[in-house]
Amino acid sequence: MNDSPQDFWNQRYQADGFLFGREPNAFVKSQAHLFRLGQDVLSIADGEGRNGVFAARQGARVTSVDFSAPALEKARLLAEEFGVEIAVEQQDVYEWRGADGAYDVVLAIFIQFAPPEKRTVLFDSIKRMVKPGGLVVMQGYRPEQLSYKTGGPPQAENMYTVDLLRTAFDDFDIQHLDAHDSIVEEGAGHSGLSALIDMIARRPD
Repeated sequence: MNDSPQDFWNQRYQADGFLFGREPNAFVKSQAHLFRLGQDVLSIADGEGRNGVFAARQGARVTSVDFSAPALEKARLLAEEFGVEIAVEQQDVYEWRGADGAYDVVLAIFIQFAPPEKRTVLFDSIKRMVKPGGLVVMQGYRPEQLSYKTGGPPQAENMYTVDLLRTAFDDFDIQHLDAHDSIVEEGAGHSGLSALIDMIARRPD
């Protein structure tokens, strides 16, 4: 019998060390100015907490959501290591209903476990939880990533394209959308030349 997705990720996160490293995703780090004191930030499918903890280090109030208990325990430890606090919630992101308009920023970094038939549900949930005037900060892989084999799922249909994100967020103000090939060094999980796409989209007031 095949493991469930939750079992698969629990096994990966139970291994020693941090699968994707302790430091934030490079795109998230480049947007450090977006995370400010008093802001509410959601990091969805945050895994071991590297991105949520980084936002908390900038002064934001952070909620880190993932369905893996071992990952969230590492997120707590990482927050302690950096001397910050984050709220962690063990939730299946397909079923979780966070409060409408609750967050100034929603981080959605490499959440490409979502197949096309579930991606719309996930994106709609993300958009709903952003405050008017708030931002979605997203990075993912493009289909070309399959030839690099340096991270991400093996399904091209799970990947993003410029047109896909423009369509999915056509009711938002897309402030930044960039497809590029870049070196990624994020622990053992993401390592090497990668086909990436970045987006920052603002919910209209």
